[in-house]
Amino acid sequence: MNDGFQPLVAGSATGPAAVLTEPLSLWGGLDPDTGTVIDAHHPQRGSVIAGSVLVMPFGRGSSSSASTLLEAVRLRTHPTAIVLAEPDDILVLGAIVAKALYSITVPVVVLPRSAYDLIHTSDELVIAADRLAISRAGRGVVSLRARNRDAGLTA
Repeated sequence: MNDGFQPLVAGSATGPAAVLTEPLSLWGGLDPDTGTVIDAHHPQRGSVIAGSVLVMPFGRGSSSSASTLLEAVRLRTHPTAIVLAEPDDILVLGAIVAKALYSITVPVVVLPRSAYDLIHTSDELVIAADRLAISRAGRGVVSLRARNRDAGLTA
């Protein structure tokens, strides 16, 4: 895989992938008390993203998603990282403020679509400043390098 990933909020994280097939607005779509998807119209309603790497095409809607992510970080029910196919400024804002207020980094990265489409729920993801690895039992590892290691914001 030749395309690299783009860090929007730099950091390191690991965890199983929680892949959402559709975008999610965290405001009204995520219960920050439990880290559970609660949007009644979302196909993954009931999925728990706490402690997982949240993988979704992009965030949807409300600027209040930043405050919902921040509340999930405060309650320690947040995803360990967020992986997107398209940049999302609101999720980046929430991650930056979480780092500033609680000293907890939630990396946010954008993958090229070719790599994004390889990720399945429960794949193990490892995100570092300059590398992202996707592993699946019995399938090996796909590894990507950051396009610009210094591009991610580090609050």
